[in-house]
Amino acid sequence: MTLWQGRFGEGMAEVVAEFTVSLPFDRALAEVDLVGSKAHVRGLGRHGIVSPEEVDQLLGALDVVGQELATGSFAFAPDDEDVHTAIERRVTELAGDVGAKLHTGRSRNDQIATDLRLWSRRALAAIAVDVMALQDVLLHRAREAGDMYLPGYTHLQRAQPVLLAHHLLAHGWALARDVDRLVASIERLNISPLGAGALAGSSLPLDPDFVAEELGFLGRFENSLDAVSDRDFVAEALFDLSLLGVHLSRMGEELVLWSSEEFGFCTLDDAYATGSSMLPQKKNPDVAELARGKAGRLIGNLTGLLVTLKGLPLSYNRDLQEDKEPLFDSVRQVSTTLRALGGVYETVTWHHDRMQEAADGAGAAAVDLAEYLVEHGMPFRQAHALVGALVRDSLERHVPLSELVEAHPELGDAGAALLEPGVAVTRRTTPGGAGPKAVAEQMARFVRRLDVDRTRVGLLAGTADLA
Repeated sequence: MTLWQGRFGEGMAEVVAEFTVSLPFDRALAEVDLVGSKAHVRGLGRHGIVSPEEVDQLLGALDVVGQELATGSFAFAPDDEDVHTAIERRVTELAGDVGAKLHTGRSRNDQIATDLRLWSRRALAAIAVDVMALQDVLLHRAREAGDMYLPGYTHLQRAQPVLLAHHLLAHGWALARDVDRLVASIERLNISPLGAGALAGSSLPLDPDFVAEELGFLGRFENSLDAVSDRDFVAEALFDLSLLGVHLSRMGEELVLWSSEEFGFCTLDDAYATGSSMLPQKKNPDVAELARGKAGRLIGNLTGLLVTLKGLPLSYNRDLQEDKEPLFDSVRQVSTTLRALGGVYETVTWHHDRMQEAADGAGAAAVDLAEYLVEHGMPFRQAHALVGALVRDSLERHVPLSELVEAHPELGDAGAALLEPGVAVTRRTTPGGAGPKAVAEQMARFVRRLDVDRTRVGLLAGTADLA
């Protein structure tokens, strides 16, 4: 069945039907299509376009279709072009001629745009909930870490010691920005296109504001051409998911490094690792590696859609059929990655001895020596050069840095004390820094941020439930 067969004298070529069919992937929109259709029917009834009896018949038929889809008994026909066609066909089978009124005042153009916004609103809210679940795991492990510390790195070279809690919360704050982006995207996409028709609205007395309210949207479209052609919200969603994927990739890369024998900072739980088909001794960080690998796929989905959109004239073009598969795929990949990576972090075992050994090298406290000299009146550049010369001398002469520091008249015993194990990490006192007091304050702020975000996402999730 096609929705436009009256215009054509013969059927579609088989190769064209195969090329244009979207049912294999757009059936994911079935549930929201039913929601949108019911709101549309109620809107038609509100202004007498269909009678109250017809409204009841159409809503009853849509309910039956919903039950059939839920139980798996819905029978898709070979010539169902897409999920919208399939649902309308079945409604017509159930309600007879009244079923043919379902599409009154509506085009697939505004129908699809509405369905995709409803689906995206729900999917992005669910992703935000999954992100916060991972943040909860990071917070739990940060609290549990206590005074454990490890080297902080720049250029993958040991730089300064930081509390493990500080390091884990760094990922938590990056994820908080992801939640913020998802919330903002949902708020922007929360506009109803229903009533825009094919591109120019309708001569029928439709009420787009009523339908928008029925569907929990913040409002209706302002311009019908823009309403049916706009896929900014899909591009934004794909960007949000791509950047979230980049953050998850970074976390995965870190676990790959840390669980290696060369680092030895952690051991992955058996349930979240894999073995080798050939090498009996291997324990591979496949979850972390896949988290890293998925980022390329997510970025590819975003890039592909942007290239599709860049040359389209107003308004609707069939090219826009290519918006769904990348969006559905990115949501699915990010959702599974979040849950799998959350399991890894929840079960990983930290090795504080290895972390501490790596963090307690004398060089890690070099900046503390320079800052000690600054506190005693020396200009920082001069202090930096003095300490740098001591480090070079230590390396070239193979003399412990602590001996050179202790012997230096500007540093002496007080300077050497700064090189003692565990001292440097306690000296980071600035707000947001890596020392104990600053991290305790940061953790309290992180808890408050999570509470705020839970409320924001909860409100959006409540709206999403309408779809």
